[in-house]
Amino acid sequence: MEELYIFQQNLITQISLDWKRYLFSEIKRDEKLLGIKGIRGVGKTTLLLQYLISSPLNPNQKLYVTADHPYFYQNSLFELASQFYSASGQLLLIDEVHKYKNWSRELKLIYDGFPNLQVIFTSSSALDLYRGESDLSRRLITQNLEGLSFREYLRLTQALELPSFSLEELITNHLEITSTLLPKFHALPNFKNYLNYGYFPIVNQVTPESVSSRVFQIINTVLESDLAFAKEYSPSNIAKIKKLLGVISVSVPFEPNISKIAEKLGLGRTTVYSFLAHLQDAKLIRMINKQNRGINYLQKPDKIYFENTNFAFALQSQPNSGTIRETFFANQLSNSGHKLELSTKGDFLIDQTWTVEIGGKSKDGEQIKGVEDSFLALDELEIGFGKKIPLWLFGFLY
Repeated sequence: MEELYIFQQNLITQISLDWKRYLFSEIKRDEKLLGIKGIRGVGKTTLLLQYLISSPLNPNQKLYVTADHPYFYQNSLFELASQFYSASGQLLLIDEVHKYKNWSRELKLIYDGFPNLQVIFTSSSALDLYRGESDLSRRLITQNLEGLSFREYLRLTQALELPSFSLEELITNHLEITSTLLPKFHALPNFKNYLNYGYFPIVNQVTPESVSSRVFQIINTVLESDLAFAKEYSPSNIAKIKKLLGVISVSVPFEPNISKIAEKLGLGRTTVYSFLAHLQDAKLIRMINKQNRGINYLQKPDKIYFENTNFAFALQSQPNSGTIRETFFANQLSNSGHKLELSTKGDFLIDQTWTVEIGGKSKDGEQIKGVEDSFLALDELEIGFGKKIPLWLFGFLY
């Protein structure tokens, strides 16, 4: 176990506490078994190590491990937990648990066998933590770490400490809010940069020109590694799901014809539905349906978007501006816990209450005329008025 402490020490010397993701303050610290899910590159490892450093426990009572460490070639996760617990260990942090073959069975044994040991682990978004080999549903609490909000992007790149706001606050007080924010930064040029390359923390580590290639690498790794682990995909299945993502990337927001897709890719309809569900689980795409339809595993989605705008810029040479606006809005609203459906009037229905039409600054309100609880979210607009709200402001929801 000594080698794991040495490995941990080498990692924490590289970690700063100056900036933390939004989830750090929201971690459920009293849960005995907590899983943190998120797509690659959003900062799950850094979050765990910051949590480790910030813990008031003595150094020998807390331990970080990554599930793909060579230590586990000859030792099991349960054996580690047993040895650690016997040495008065109280906090075990496990990174990338989906890389460990018997993760669910051994987490259950750890939970049941070591009553005073807290376990916090991270996993790929593609992994269904409640459908492991052993039933963890009565034991496990999960939280999601999403990509950067526009607010977090400004904090990371410009060291700006800015507050977040609820959706209700943005809708009812947007003029007052923008008046307090705008003296602190240039909204529109920064927002344009964020849409292009600001969703992942790597934006602060590489040049803007190289972000798209790094984002493309993230997509490939999710497909070739995370989905392979989580869904036990063969190389041939990975090749087919890549082709499906390629079909989607040609014309998002995509209104799919499942029969034509299946014929084009040489797949069955059920397989296409399954692949789409897995792409959404892996947070590469977002499927949105019309009001009151919900999302069923074997149901045709009404529209398919990329999960975030950076994916669009990485996979398309010139993504459509209208699509980018809708993708951003859907991403930030969903990431902050709101339910989105396609609206019969306007673009989206939020939480079955608010109707929103999205567009450029010259967009009028004709599509939502006469609709109660409605507003316009407009790009290229620095400050709004009445029902016209700047699109960039919805990047301050978390």
